[in-house]
Amino acid sequence: MNHAQHAAEPSVTRLAPDATRHCLTGCAIGEIVGLVVSGALGLTTEASVVAGIVLAFVFGYSLTFVPLLRGGMALGQAIGVTAAADTISIVVMETVDNLIVVFVPGAMAAGLTDALFWGSLLVGLVLAFAVAFPVNRWLIARGRGHALAHGAHS
Repeated sequence: MNHAQHAAEPSVTRLAPDATRHCLTGCAIGEIVGLVVSGALGLTTEASVVAGIVLAFVFGYSLTFVPLLRGGMALGQAIGVTAAADTISIVVMETVDNLIVVFVPGAMAAGLTDALFWGSLLVGLVLAFAVAFPVNRWLIARGRGHALAHGAHS
């Protein structure tokens, strides 16, 4: 690799926060949509948590998967790159976020109109970002995680 090619490559320092924000976005959308759907369907608290986690993965993966497909990547390859790029980050973020909600008194029962829901979600996602960031940085520095998706776009 020559100097010009190396200079054109984004740094780990820039990719790690971008990858973590990407994951945070998918997780936040999934958690909120999960609560809205759960509330509309009258699901139990446990089912609501499961719906939020499942939808966090759906939205998190889609933020990587759809651009890869639009970029011309084959379906099977896009699935593999997406899973490799995002799974660890989403698992870390969802684990931290959901542990916060479990440990904040009343947060599990809070609904969309409750400040406790929004406050615990905000705290959970901020802490999840803080924990997922070094994980993403470590993965990217080793050519794994979101670096795989970025490499597929290059």
